[in-house]
Amino acid sequence: MFENLSDRLTGIFNRLKKRGALREEDVTAALREVRIALLEADVALPVVKDLVSQIREKAIGQEVLQSVTPGQMVIKIVHDHLVEALGGDTQDLNLNTTPPAVIMMVGLQGSGKTTTTAKLARLLTGKSRKKVLMASTDIYRPAAREQLATLGKQISVETLPIIEHEKPLEIIKRAHEKARLEGFDVLFVDTAGRLHIDKELMTELESLESFLKPAEIMLVADAMTGQDAVTVAGHFKDRLNLTGITLTRIDGDARGGAALSMRSVTGCPIKFVGVGEQVDQLEVFHPERIAGRILDMGDVVSLVEKAAETIDQEEAEALSKKMQSGTFTLEDMEKQLLQVGKMGGLGSLMGMLPGIGRMKDKINEAGLDDKMVSRQIAIIRSMTHQERRNAKILNASRRRRIAMGSGTTVQDVNKLLKQFTEMSRVMKQMKKLGKKGLARQGLGALFRK
Repeated sequence: MFENLSDRLTGIFNRLKKRGALREEDVTAALREVRIALLEADVALPVVKDLVSQIREKAIGQEVLQSVTPGQMVIKIVHDHLVEALGGDTQDLNLNTTPPAVIMMVGLQGSGKTTTTAKLARLLTGKSRKKVLMASTDIYRPAAREQLATLGKQISVETLPIIEHEKPLEIIKRAHEKARLEGFDVLFVDTAGRLHIDKELMTELESLESFLKPAEIMLVADAMTGQDAVTVAGHFKDRLNLTGITLTRIDGDARGGAALSMRSVTGCPIKFVGVGEQVDQLEVFHPERIAGRILDMGDVVSLVEKAAETIDQEEAEALSKKMQSGTFTLEDMEKQLLQVGKMGGLGSLMGMLPGIGRMKDKINEAGLDDKMVSRQIAIIRSMTHQERRNAKILNASRRRRIAMGSGTTVQDVNKLLKQFTEMSRVMKQMKKLGKKGLARQGLGALFRK
């Protein structure tokens, strides 16, 4: 998400930073480009006008034009206003109510509502240790309730048993009674969707809201539909007391206009984003971190959190010992490559690193992407156990065999082995320097031949 906007804004501000002292005309010209970039990112026109107007008011102040680093000051102003446009502070689910806290999931058919219900339930049972019950009132879409039941088994979350020919109101009465009597902390109600907003759908949702008095009404919207998602959100907000939004499929939305428009148009915060189809691919929406990514400042906090969640502690400690002893095999390298996949892939990780936008051309030239990681894993897996543990025996004929077995070229195999050799050399250097030497000479000492 936001790749196109990030590229455009990074280019605009890099040129601005090179100018040194700024004139009012420089800021005006830059903001004109910012305006175009936001419109091309499919941000709603009223939101663009308001955002650019607020940025201009601050950016043309004397404290910026006379600043020692005016370009950086303008970037900070843009960053602060992007954070505000995206919702300001991170907002979690409101569960401060007498159990069971009811979370009503609404949205159009095909927006990913049922999967998102399961993802949120998994999040609460895992991190928050809540006892969760899920119930579906979608009696219209074939096998909709069965889909939720299947997902419930997959994530070990209980679902309301299905009784045929029940009406939506009867289903939620039964669900609420079960949740109350059996001590559930949270009740998720996955409501029916339609292909478009209609009177019947809204009337049904209003009657469910009236009975349930939910702690949260979460709208699930498809980010890929752009401004249509914003329009849909506006319609739901007019009829229901929406408390939050989950944007799905943001991994396929390069523009990100829906996210930037949602808060301003509906007044509702984006609380979560779906970054893939798997049940663990849901993230809390952090406006400040997202603004940092847009402006190529990176998102190191999210990177560290993702690492903490996915890295096996014992495996990490074992690798650390190997590094200290200077022993490192291709089997260890494979484990590291697999870890990259667990953390969301190379593209996702690089997007969190500061300044990566300025290196995109070099990265593309080097072919650094998720396909490269998959190729390298395939190459290592095409080796024998002996070859993985002793790379020195990989002569020309073995390399040809490995290339054929992995569907790659000998050049790919050579490139992997060169990378492995360099990693091994750095680790041996670390062992030689020791902790004191590394502290005294710095990281530069690792890369001296």
